[in-house]
Amino acid sequence: MTRIIQIQIDDSEAPPATAEMEQERRVAIFDLIEDNSFRVPGRDGQPAPDGPFRLDLCIRERRLVFDVTAEQGDKVAEFHLSLGPFRQVTKDYFQICQSYFDAVKRLPPAQIEAIDMARRGIHNEGARTLQERLEGKAELDIATARRLFTLICALVPQG
Repeated sequence: MTRIIQIQIDDSEAPPATAEMEQERRVAIFDLIEDNSFRVPGRDGQPAPDGPFRLDLCIRERRLVFDVTAEQGDKVAEFHLSLGPFRQVTKDYFQICQSYFDAVKRLPPAQIEAIDMARRGIHNEGARTLQERLEGKAELDIATARRLFTLICALVPQG
């Protein structure tokens, strides 16, 4: 499989992130660039484009946009995904993350671990949703989907 070598996030339309969410975002970008699996399948009888890829993520006209270019900058693909399937899982993720961040400050390790397990479960659900929404457009492993879901959470409006 090919991979992503650079990721840009246009969060100019997103509400300001908390310090904890900013840290998660930095870690997700670092981990994503270090280890990911991202492939754009061939279309209309054409072979799959060669990677590595650069990925720009943004919200445009209330849709999640994946703008994929080749390393040299040539356009490879652009996917526009409805935010609807992500709304509940991102809402749940933000709520559990806030509970986790609060718990770390004041609860015993066993309770923190229970909240963290729930957080990972919701994170996995978001990653699976992303894989389903990208089916036929891009192929990515679950670890890549998890990291991208973290970045999508930085873009999706809450409330």
